[in-house]
Amino acid sequence: MKKNMGDTDRGIRLPISVILITLNFSGIIPYPVNLAMWVIITVLSITSLIGFCPLYSLFNINTRYHQNANK
Repeated sequence: MKKNMGDTDRGIRLPISVILITLNFSGIIPYPVNLAMWVIITVLSITSLIGFCPLYSLFNINTRYHQNANK
């Protein structure tokens, strides 16, 4: 897996995950939506931690900035 997410993209996904977790634990989100929200939280968290998004590779998107091509 080649990393395809930049620092900004990763930095946005992780706080969104934390906000969604807070909403789920506070009881604001009703039960059926709550389950789907946990799937979204899991995907956002994992992709931000590993720096790879499968959907980005499917659509040939790369938000990672390469300063030095030799690295």
